[in-house]
Amino acid sequence: MIVVFIVSSLIIVLSLILLSITHIPIKTYLTSLFATDNQTAMMLGELFEIAHKILYIALWMLLVILIVRFFNSLIASTVLRKVGNAELASLLQNVVSIVIYVFVFVTIVKSQFQTDLTTVFAGGTILGVVLGLALQDTLGNLFAGLALQADQPFQIGDVINIPSKNATGVVESVSWRGVKIRTFQNKILLISNSVLGRELIEVAPKDNLNARLLHFNTIYVTSPAKVVRVVREVVRNVDNVSSKYRPLVRIKNLGENGIEWEIKYWLEDYSKYNDTDATIKMRIWYAFQREGIHFAYPTRKIYVEEEGEVSLTEESEEEIFDCLSQVSIFAPLTSEELRNLVKSVHLKIYSPNEFITREGLKEDSMFVIFRGSVKVQVKEGDVQKTIAILQEGDFFGEMGLFTGEPRTASVVASEETKVLQIRKDAIKPLLDANPQLVEVFSKVIAERKIALANRPKTEKVEELAEEESKGLISAIKRFFGIN
Repeated sequence: MIVVFIVSSLIIVLSLILLSITHIPIKTYLTSLFATDNQTAMMLGELFEIAHKILYIALWMLLVILIVRFFNSLIASTVLRKVGNAELASLLQNVVSIVIYVFVFVTIVKSQFQTDLTTVFAGGTILGVVLGLALQDTLGNLFAGLALQADQPFQIGDVINIPSKNATGVVESVSWRGVKIRTFQNKILLISNSVLGRELIEVAPKDNLNARLLHFNTIYVTSPAKVVRVVREVVRNVDNVSSKYRPLVRIKNLGENGIEWEIKYWLEDYSKYNDTDATIKMRIWYAFQREGIHFAYPTRKIYVEEEGEVSLTEESEEEIFDCLSQVSIFAPLTSEELRNLVKSVHLKIYSPNEFITREGLKEDSMFVIFRGSVKVQVKEGDVQKTIAILQEGDFFGEMGLFTGEPRTASVVASEETKVLQIRKDAIKPLLDANPQLVEVFSKVIAERKIALANRPKTEKVEELAEEESKGLISAIKRFFGIN
């Protein structure tokens, strides 16, 4: 680059010198060659002088442009790399270059034509006004771009919303002309700086925990304290919801049809708020189904009773009885005991990828998969590793039900899954009525625990199960308060 600059500069300088030296000889030669009288000679001489001056001005401007661009390239490769806002620095660099070009041009023209440029500028006022009107949008973008670059109200990666334009998206680039936004429909939206300068803009910085508000309602008969507890637990377990701030669940209004609620939560990545909102709404629906909470909306109920008609729930007690009768842990129960247990079972429904239970929690219940499937996961570092897939009829969490031990793994629904939850208060009446079930349950649980541990065949499995069973008997009696 330096060699090209030096060579080009030398050529232009030599051309200027040669132009000055050959000025008079060329003028004299052309006049004598083409002039037939004095008047023609004078006219040819004036035309030659004008052409000479224009060529002289062009060479000088070429030299100045070459020098300015050379220094701009040096500045760009050194100084601008250290400047935080390269876009603004580049824009200022261009403005300074234009000012230098205009100043040098005016100076050279004045020196060559010996003209007072004040009259020229005065006469060009109308032209300037016309050009100003014609370049109004361009100049508006330029100065609005300067203001945006100086203030930096948003940066690349931020989510911005322009309510009047119904435009929301992630900022991809900012220049002196305008801003490029990628909408959540994956389309590119170009907005000029002059338009942005007149608009109200909502900014969600990418390195900031930005809040979101969601609304829902419930009927008046549901306890507000229960709604707050259930919804807050749902929100805090959704991916992309920040754990640094506790989600807020509060009553917004006591409406005509029910209680109107507002959820406030903070996002780690605001650009994914659509997916997060949708997940939260879906999880709330599933949680309300599990907890018997109902949304409020204007309804009318018509009851039609026909003689001999039997009312069944979606999953009848007979279906639940058939499911539990296939579970090995309940094999020791008589048919009557199993039917009594069915009456105390809670049917729960979970959405895909929703946690049914978490590793380390202390809970006094177990689960049987009624419909769907689940993933059993353990935490390795910051990653959840799947160690097993359970299908319909499988069960998990029996140690929590019979001994109250913390969960040794997390269980996540692989799809929309319905599970039967058996709690401690459903098992206790059976053990109180038949204490011998303690020993039977302990043997079944011990054998399952040995099988899940994948013991080598060389070990004495029966002896291990017997030892495990003895420890479980005392743990179960202690947990259920049986003497």
